Amino acid sequence: MTMSPREIVQKTVRFENPERVAHSHPQSEYHDLLISGMTPSVDKRPGEKGTVVDEWGAAWENIGICKLGEVKEYPLKDWKDFDKLTIPDPDADFRWKQASEFVENNHDSDKFMLTIGVSLYERIHFIRGLENTWTDIYLEPDNLRKLIDLLVEMNLKTIERIKNYDFYHGYMFCDDWGLQNKLMISPDAWHEFWQPAYRRVYQAARDAGLITFLHSCGYIVDILDGLIDAGLDVIQMDQQLNMGLDLLSERFRGRITFWCPVDIQNTMCRGSLDDIRNYCRDMFRKLATPSGGFIAGYYADPVGAGHSPEAVKAMLDEFMKLDYTEI
Repeated sequence: MTMSPREIVQKTVRFENPERVAHSHPQSEYHDLLISGMTPSVDKRPGEKGTVVDEWGAAWENIGICKLGEVKEYPLKDWKDFDKLTIPDPDADFRWKQASEFVENNHDSDKFMLTIGVSLYERIHFIRGLENTWTDIYLEPDNLRKLIDLLVEMNLKTIERIKNYDFYHGYMFCDDWGLQNKLMISPDAWHEFWQPAYRRVYQAARDAGLITFLHSCGYIVDILDGLIDAGLDVIQMDQQLNMGLDLLSERFRGRITFWCPVDIQNTMCRGSLDDIRNYCRDMFRKLATPSGGFIAGYYADPVGAGHSPEAVKAMLDEFMKLDYTEI
């Protein structure tokens, strides 16, 4: 093969006939993406067991089974206290020391380098709580926009910072928008408040020569068109069955690149090994095109999700057999 891992990912996303399927599993023969950047991130979600307070003042609790905890105490219960909110600086030099060392140690790498930004929805409900965030749409729209704009500016600062390295190729953050069968908010509210924010961030990323990535789980069909319109290149989704592979294929195949493991809430934890293998192929054939559009993924917390080592191996082995000539 003549294409580097970086070229494989780039051609996958651009639908330019990569030589093989792109992979993101560290145990794969082909592990094409590396992630580095701001450390600690201003959007860090503590994973330690017990109660940990993050830089914003949100108190996280973790019972020690999963890698992520849950916010139990919110730092901004009342908008009158906004001026007292601790706002971390994404441009602080200490956050980029490890990234600088990573760049120095990997400057000759042929991997696709991805860095992580700041969520535009999850961070808001880590600060305000879900119920407050949802009611803010109707009762405090100006304050909500102010907080969204603050997070947008953090992303713009981060993008400016990584431009200086001339090393990164992709920009990503995480926003889970979906419940199991619908969005958490109305699609109209998403288009009014959040789509312009995504557009600003994705435009800045694209202007910097970066491919745009978003992790989002749940039922997100109602905003995928809006995300594509805002400039999203790659959707990283760990669930697909709650939306349906056929629906995703019919509406979005060829318009966006899917970065997916086998559905983590159903097939990976409830299916047989043959079910997992068959799902790998079915998903690939329905979401990829003959010229690209699919990155084989894995879930970073298989123990927390209830995935057996045998299930993970079956998925990885089957992903390694995929070939665009099958489509």
